[in-house]
Amino acid sequence: MLFDLKNKVAVITGGASGIGKAIAEVFAAQGARVCILDLNENAVSELTQALSSQKLLAKGYICNVALQSDVQSVFEFISKEFGRIDILVNSAGIAHIGKLENTSEEDFDKIFQVNVKGVYNSMQAVIGTMTKQKSGVILNVASIASSVGIPDRFAYSMSKGAVVTMTLSTAKDYIKEGIRCNCVSPARVHTPFVDGFLKKNYPDKEKEMFEKLSQTQPIGRMAKPIEVAYLALYLCSDEASFITGCDYPLDGGFIRLNN
Repeated sequence: MLFDLKNKVAVITGGASGIGKAIAEVFAAQGARVCILDLNENAVSELTQALSSQKLLAKGYICNVALQSDVQSVFEFISKEFGRIDILVNSAGIAHIGKLENTSEEDFDKIFQVNVKGVYNSMQAVIGTMTKQKSGVILNVASIASSVGIPDRFAYSMSKGAVVTMTLSTAKDYIKEGIRCNCVSPARVHTPFVDGFLKKNYPDKEKEMFEKLSQTQPIGRMAKPIEVAYLALYLCSDEASFITGCDYPLDGGFIRLNN
């Protein structure tokens, strides 16, 4: 079977919702032993039960990626329980709307703690295990905001730019240890976050604004989480064993075709 993840242990941060959830579901279907890390206890429980009911292998862990001690504790537990960690997907992240002048220090720090330090914490927690194994794959979820200017996304763009550069540094530093590190950069993806954002900020105009946001992609719609998950599956599979140090836009033509 192509893209077979049987017996591989995959840790997915932010794995109980949105893109992370789709990745967890796809990886489990391909045979991986999926470890779902998330702050939302109900969502973690619901997803692990759903996967287990399909006879898929999934365990849930409550974890705040912004807290290094929390992350290290969970990763140590997983490493001891399964004996190895083959794949890490850093999907946990938060959004922020605002340009430089109206981004408060509190907002900036919050974005940094989750989107930048959270990725750092998880990679640092897993790198020792992967180095001992002489193998491993790390996939970080960045954004097209890391490579193009998007209005009112100052702090968010900063954080995703950092994700891309951390990806490149890690790929170069650990290539001789058999560890691959890549990232994916989606454009807008239709997740529950988008629906919640529209409901909060555009009451009574949700449908109109959804269509407007969808049309910013030349392809005419937002991505589906499952589409990001399929790219993640390929990049984390043995079929992609020659790929490291790359950032893959998944953007419906946004970067190259938005003239």
